[in-house]
Amino acid sequence: MLAAAIAPGVWSCLTAAEGRKKKYDFLPYKGPGLAPVVRVTPDDGFYVHTYYDVCPWSPSGRYLAVSRLPYQDHNAVLGDTADVCLIDTREQTIETLHRTKVWAFQTGTNANWGGSDRYLYANDLVDGAAACARIDLQTGEIRLFAGPMYNVAPNDSCVIAFPLELLDATQLGYGTPSRDPQHPPTLPPGASKTQGLWRTDLKTNQKRLLVSLAQLATRVPEPPPRPDGTWYLWHSKHNRQGTRILQISRTLFPDGSGGRNTIVFTFKPDGGDICALPTRPMWGTDGGHPNWHGGGEHVIRNLPVEGTARICQWRYDGSGFRLLSEKLKGGGHPRIEPAGRYVVTDSFSDDQLTLRLLDVKADREEKLCTIRTFSKKALQDSTLRLDGHPAFSRDFRKVCFQAAPEGRRQLFIADLAPTLG
Repeated sequence: MLAAAIAPGVWSCLTAAEGRKKKYDFLPYKGPGLAPVVRVTPDDGFYVHTYYDVCPWSPSGRYLAVSRLPYQDHNAVLGDTADVCLIDTREQTIETLHRTKVWAFQTGTNANWGGSDRYLYANDLVDGAAACARIDLQTGEIRLFAGPMYNVAPNDSCVIAFPLELLDATQLGYGTPSRDPQHPPTLPPGASKTQGLWRTDLKTNQKRLLVSLAQLATRVPEPPPRPDGTWYLWHSKHNRQGTRILQISRTLFPDGSGGRNTIVFTFKPDGGDICALPTRPMWGTDGGHPNWHGGGEHVIRNLPVEGTARICQWRYDGSGFRLLSEKLKGGGHPRIEPAGRYVVTDSFSDDQLTLRLLDVKADREEKLCTIRTFSKKALQDSTLRLDGHPAFSRDFRKVCFQAAPEGRRQLFIADLAPTLG
């Protein structure tokens, strides 16, 4: 990649001539389940998409943003590169758009779409820190910005992120590879006033601290179990309407007590109206995988209820708690469509991944697909696991997910139309 400064903090980059399209065939997968399934990645590498809460389809629905990883048998090494790739689902072609040193096994290259098919966002490494890389699909130009990108606003106005180099402090496999994975960069104890969620304006390239760790800490209604915890941030997510941001925090204590102490917040795009979503216990390892409801007003999350995982819902301000279903088991990586009827999630039985469709209005479950993936029991390093991470298409009629029926990470699409009618 060649780069030249065009403004303070912004770099104009020209990609190499490696981006030639490769033609191949999508292959149907024949296995148990109700949904027709096709494999949409070629057999020339190890493929993942970004995460279950990030739609890999472009706004028009024609293109898929995917990541090709350099290997799958050992942890990510700082300096190794992964590819940001574009799949044309109409022509059944793939091309490499960008090679980056900022990647991880669970989030790939963190490729995000904005509000059109023109721009695709990822990151690259600049002076040891992740910086947003905006790929212009019309011109081939790549621009690097002042701040990192974990999530892009739906209207392309900004990107938001906690420094990706600090994600390894609470869990490997989601941020920039650490120089020493056993001793990743960390923050001093406490809730920092100068570190937190950063916002980079994509028009002015102004980077600013949107919400500090200290600001979030003051919104928690209960004191921590001990005073020497260190606050970090985790996933950051705009709702698809662009009206609020969901932010997950984690607090580590020196003796490891209480796990990661995940707390969920929401706030306005300007950082105002910070709300903490209540759970019991507030501090502890209660529940997992919070995410926006497709309607943009509510948050869903797995929580244990009387010993069984259930999918729960709150309004963005923490009010209106309820179970989506008192009968259906939760778990996995749940996504819900805007009408609030159908939830897609994944489950595992050793090396078998099952894609589940939950009708929470009728309390009915269907198995969309069962497919072989990596055995979690056999993995020596859990960072290398391959969760299904089912992600809805923009019309909520298809699901993109990950599996490895032949031992290689691949992406599949399940068509929900025959099931939904």
